[in-house]
Amino acid sequence: MATTSAATPPLLRRVNAGKLLGVLSTAGVMTGTGLIEATGLTRATVHAVCNDLIAMGWVLEHDPGHDAPGTPVGRPSRRFEFNSQAGYVLGIDVGAAKTTVLLSDLRGETVAKSGRSFQSVKTPAEQTEVVNQAVLEALASAGVTDAEVLSAGVGVAAPVDREGNILVDDEFWRRFDAGLTSKLSELHGWPVLLENDANLAALGERWRGEAQEVDDLVVLLAGERFGSGLMDSGRLLHGSRGGAGEMVYLKLVDGVGDTAGIARTAREQGAKAVADPSVRTSLRSLAAAAPVTAEMVFAAAADGDKVALGILQHVAARTARVVATLGILFNPELVVIGGAVAAAAKSLLPAIDDQLATFTSTPPRLAVSSLGDTIVSIGAVRHALNYVEQHALDLQLATRSG
Repeated sequence: MATTSAATPPLLRRVNAGKLLGVLSTAGVMTGTGLIEATGLTRATVHAVCNDLIAMGWVLEHDPGHDAPGTPVGRPSRRFEFNSQAGYVLGIDVGAAKTTVLLSDLRGETVAKSGRSFQSVKTPAEQTEVVNQAVLEALASAGVTDAEVLSAGVGVAAPVDREGNILVDDEFWRRFDAGLTSKLSELHGWPVLLENDANLAALGERWRGEAQEVDDLVVLLAGERFGSGLMDSGRLLHGSRGGAGEMVYLKLVDGVGDTAGIARTAREQGAKAVADPSVRTSLRSLAAAAPVTAEMVFAAAADGDKVALGILQHVAARTARVVATLGILFNPELVVIGGAVAAAAKSLLPAIDDQLATFTSTPPRLAVSSLGDTIVSIGAVRHALNYVEQHALDLQLATRSG
């Protein structure tokens, strides 16, 4: 079979279309000259590929604009814009307790959000149905059909390899190996892309959060269980089987001992204090009508409760050791604490920061995520958009009426 080192015309066309879409998807209206400067392509190539993308529905052409004052008079510049309404993507977070779904346009702007609890779920089939109902709710609220969805990213709290397979060596991880992605694809017809939740959180933070422009990054999901998404030189790390960033090793770390996250540790320490009648704490009155929560511990500490303050000192010391291990092993520029606990964890940053320097000579910068409980879903949207940009020429766009 004959081979050639030169790129074939179809491959060149795909590469050039990808370049143009990559520029247009993050910009406003651009002239042909602007696209030439941004991509390095020739004028003939830019116009030919834009014509293809216009015909496919990816790009809109506006009325010709006028050149800037002082430039030679000639034919008005063609003006192009990415068609962000050409389709939609879904970002789905399948957590241990609930699912959160974001529906976004092709610029990543959220057009609908929904969520469902897994409280009464007992089987994988029931979990899939709950996720599907949340998806249907998001689609219905925006008036979007299955045909208009181009891809869906899904995050789970388990290691996922580069081919989208879950590592099932741990009993907790096996709970997420329920055929969810194949079932959603079967029901709706769009590609469903599985990824680890912390990896998606890293994608989300670098795209829309505290880590924009940061290439060496760790996002530490710190709610019920510690988990980390690792990014080196702007590239996600997976490991041979998807286990990069998993934190079972914390069982071996002195002063940590397990993977329990900030919320779980605060809650369990608070419940222990309340259960001891000899301990005087305002947590007892806060928990009079409901079990102790991490939020109660943070609230009591903010009001000066000594027991709650002691619990948070313990949490900060433990978290500092966790962050230090990440700093030593991966030497990131920034560690972002994310998940539902992030807002409350902001009060812990000074204490964590003070202790980091005692554990490592290269302590990373610390921040807390501003993305809240959508951190994984936002990363899942970015994951889905990456797929769309890479496969744009293979995707069939639905035509919207009206």
